Amino acid sequence: MLLYKQKKNQAGKGNRLLISINVLGSAGPIRFVVNEEELVAAVIDTALKSYAREGRLPILGSDLNKFVLYCPHAGTEALSPWETIGSMGVRNFMLCKKPQTENAVDEGKSAATPLVRKGSSSWKAWFNKSLNPKISSH
Repeated sequence: MLLYKQKKNQAGKGNRLLISINVLGSAGPIRFVVNEEELVAAVIDTALKSYAREGRLPILGSDLNKFVLYCPHAGTEALSPWETIGSMGVRNFMLCKKPQTENAVDEGKSAATPLVRKGSSSWKAWFNKSLNPKISSH
């Protein structure tokens, strides 16, 4: 009976698409049906809720403003949250966290910045040291 009611309510919404959204670090894609006229922001919200409901790892949170949706086949630009999901003509997407800007890092995590620099410089030092031939003084 519930299935019948859902079909009846969805009758006049237009074309429906089965989309697949991959999340970096997750075991597999999330798949669900959306209206092709649905906004990208609403799709991100639905994906985050489905991801959390399924208990997937890594834990992403529920703030859709921290994520962007990419279409791997259409280029490297993130989709606009105000675009419709059907505008690209594809069904496979990639959900990623938004890259942090320099200002956000400086404001909230200024103490962590030296650690990142130290880690990258020690990596460079290790790499340069491994390239130099070892000379023994015997």
